[in-house]
Amino acid sequence: MVFNLDVILMTWIAIVLLILLGIFSVRKRSLVPHSIQVLGELFVRQFASLTEDALDKELGSKYAPMITALFMFLLVSNWLGAIPHMSEPTKDLNTPLSLGLMGFVIAHYAGIKAKGFMGYAREYFQPFPFMMPLNLIGEIAKVISVSFRLFGNIMGGAIIVLVVSHLIFSLILPPFLVAFFSLFIGTIQAFVFTMLTIVYIAVQVK
Repeated sequence: MVFNLDVILMTWIAIVLLILLGIFSVRKRSLVPHSIQVLGELFVRQFASLTEDALDKELGSKYAPMITALFMFLLVSNWLGAIPHMSEPTKDLNTPLSLGLMGFVIAHYAGIKAKGFMGYAREYFQPFPFMMPLNLIGEIAKVISVSFRLFGNIMGGAIIVLVVSHLIFSLILPPFLVAFFSLFIGTIQAFVFTMLTIVYIAVQVK
């Protein structure tokens, strides 16, 4: 087993940044909120609404904190690449694959809890019993799909920035490329990964 210390360090930096953001967001809370508190409340309320729309109100309130935390972690992780001498932990396959497996386990746990084990297992034999192997492969493919989509986009962006930087000696274009891939594409991919996780949970519980 090999541990990539750079990825571990970048992951912990993302976690620490999120903890600090949380601390500053809730400091001096008041009925007349300061700007950071307003942004935080709007952000959390928006993801709570998205989760409730995909699930019901009860499940939405249960899974909204996890969904919000997942998006924020992915967002900060993807944005780290815009900071000099830092890199995105999501460009290492272990990170998106681990998050994909986490979503897989949570979705199937929610499915078993909502339908009971027999009702959950029966879904794999629909519409015909001989479809069970294909249905099983389809569930596993979801983890691979969502993980490799995030990994491929973040890694691809990092490679493009690196190649162009060497070609033009980091003069003008790379800063714009870094902003495009780390900030814009990173935000989109974090949102897509999070929404797919919500959808996977919704499919299992309904």
